Amino acid sequence: MTTTDFAAGQSMAGLLRPYRWSFGAVVLLQVIGALAGLAPLLAVVELGRALLAPGPIDHDRVWFVAIAGAVGLLVRLLFTAASSGIGHLLDGRVQLAFRRHLAARLGRVPIGWFSRRRTGELAKVVGEDVSAVHPFIAHAPGELVAAFVVPLVSLVYLFTIDWRLTLITLIPVVLALAHIPLMMTPARLEQEKRFDAAMGRIADSVVEFVQGISVVKAFGGAGRAHRRFRTATDDFVGVYHGFVRGLSVLAAGMQLVLSPPFVLLVVLIGGTVLITTGGLPPADLLPFLLLGLGLTAPVAALIAHAFDDLQAAKRAIGRIRTVLDVAPLPEPAHPIAPRGHRVELRDVRFGYEADREVLRGIDLVLEPGTVTAIVGPSGSGKSTLVQLLPRFFDPAHGSVTLGGVDLRELGSHDLYRMVSFVFQDVRLLRASVADNIALAVPHADLDDVVRAARMANIHDRILELPHGYDTVLGREAGLSGGEAQRISLARALLAATLVLVLDEATAFADPQTEQAVRRALTTLESDRTILLIAHRLETIADADTVVMLDDGSIVEQGKPADLLAQNGKFAAFWQSEEYR
Repeated sequence: MTTTDFAAGQSMAGLLRPYRWSFGAVVLLQVIGALAGLAPLLAVVELGRALLAPGPIDHDRVWFVAIAGAVGLLVRLLFTAASSGIGHLLDGRVQLAFRRHLAARLGRVPIGWFSRRRTGELAKVVGEDVSAVHPFIAHAPGELVAAFVVPLVSLVYLFTIDWRLTLITLIPVVLALAHIPLMMTPARLEQEKRFDAAMGRIADSVVEFVQGISVVKAFGGAGRAHRRFRTATDDFVGVYHGFVRGLSVLAAGMQLVLSPPFVLLVVLIGGTVLITTGGLPPADLLPFLLLGLGLTAPVAALIAHAFDDLQAAKRAIGRIRTVLDVAPLPEPAHPIAPRGHRVELRDVRFGYEADREVLRGIDLVLEPGTVTAIVGPSGSGKSTLVQLLPRFFDPAHGSVTLGGVDLRELGSHDLYRMVSFVFQDVRLLRASVADNIALAVPHADLDDVVRAARMANIHDRILELPHGYDTVLGREAGLSGGEAQRISLARALLAATLVLVLDEATAFADPQTEQAVRRALTTLESDRTILLIAHRLETIADADTVVMLDDGSIVEQGKPADLLAQNGKFAAFWQSEEYR
């Protein structure tokens, strides 16, 4: 089965189907081991009967039973060990398949989908949730077999001795199973959802805190950041206490009715009544005392551990399915090659939610060799507009064309060969500086890498790192937000695409860097189409066209000097505090 097959909507059973023979081997080995595990108990029963029987002791029978019990114990050890080993190997293969499917799907979903998701939640799905499937793969088959096969065979044997005492012996099992519906009530399931959500909030707050610690400390926000983290942990503690309180009484009751003293007490009371009334020979009580524990022990193990693990695995699989069910970015069956790199947006409408549009009827043309700057108040739709060009999202209405071709008819491979982008939120790889810059051109010469770094005004800073361009970021050195943005800008410059999108790409830059970036843009203008969002008049002054957005619509458009002279919305906005 291919990744595409599963990603197209197959169930989890479809994912596990290629491993059905391995699952069968795990179950078969466990069945043999579980049945062999009954041999020592049955040997003790038969030894008791042989020793308590009137007349001389049958030594041959005694030795046969003793050897059979020892052989059964050995077979149990060998087969359960083999079952466990194959189960754990199978678990590794299935987890690898899960992660490959997740990676394949995440590689095909719209890039903008990631901006709407928390980093911690995605990390939890790919990491913790995939690992949470371990009990379902490696342990559940064996434990389920032990929980059903062993009691079933034991019951058949006990019924052949005395059906009345067999029913009495089942009382603890019935009482334990009666607790299960109480653990599946809507209120209980809602508690489990709140528990998982609280865990996700903690993971997300940890990721955000660690990633932004330098910034929050620099601006005196460490206390607030700590408070947000503490709030998440405090919320988790409250949810956890409610989760445990709802479970503790049920768990205590189940442990009580499945405990060996309670089981022995029930069997002894029932057996004593039957023996004193002459309905049961005293020697026949022994198998019930031994196998009674054999009836409850697997059920106790299943309920005490496997049940919770399986519920956790089920919830984890649900979250994995949520990611795998995300619709991939549609790819054209027959991609069309663009003719040039003129960009045009025609009556574009878009909203993250069906009932709320962020962009309303955008008409815009970006001619080759020009710089177009997008300005507007917060929430006006600037970032959403520029994210349509690299096809992070598809418009709900209208079209975005590149070289006369709708982006939906252009293959993603061809699109990203023509469009590169730099955003305010930069993510660098744990790799060398040179590899980070040459991400889009992996075989680029060092001279080309250095040239791009110089254009982005980051070359001198790179030389200060422990190993220069060979320094591994995140391990041997770290960079500030502005420095990371300049690395990202150098990456885009080296890619030398015909269209460049900059979404506040110099938000953390100092004036010298801003000036260097403007020089780089000036160098590129002759053969590049550039779309940018900026917050400095100097950058916008160099633009060929300024587009003023307000509430998702274009309200003014033209040369920056002309718009200022008109003393309209752009001029008023420029003088406002938001742009200071």
